[in-house]
Amino acid sequence: NDTGAGKHWSDNEVRALINIWSDEKIQQMLEGATRNKEIFEEIARRLMKCGIDRDWKQCRTKYKNLKYEYRALQKENEHLGNPRRKMRFYDEVDCILRRQPLGTSGWGCESSSLLSGTKNFSDEMK
Repeated sequence: NDTGAGKHWSDNEVRALINIWSDEKIQQMLEGATRNKEIFEEIARRLMKCGIDRDWKQCRTKYKNLKYEYRALQKENEHLGNPRRKMRFYDEVDCILRRQPLGTSGWGCESSSLLSGTKNFSDEMK
């Protein structure tokens, strides 16, 4: 059975999560929030509208892991002599954490190629 907390996230699922995370309202809610279950329940609901079945704990864990990996790479890349290693979705997470619009990376909320095969994805995200 491929359900449960350990289920691997596909690239499209991560892109959808990042897309929702990039929403200004979501960012404002996450900023400084210590009890954030409700926020991740909202993120899980938005993912469900896109046909992605993840519970709030899975969303929170993936969000935390993306932030941790990003920050670890930032720290590692600050040291001289270290080659600039990248992670998957580095640029997207970088845009969010540095408060820059995702549109500059070429796949914002309006991108129809975000989830190939999912029609009206951008309409559902609004």
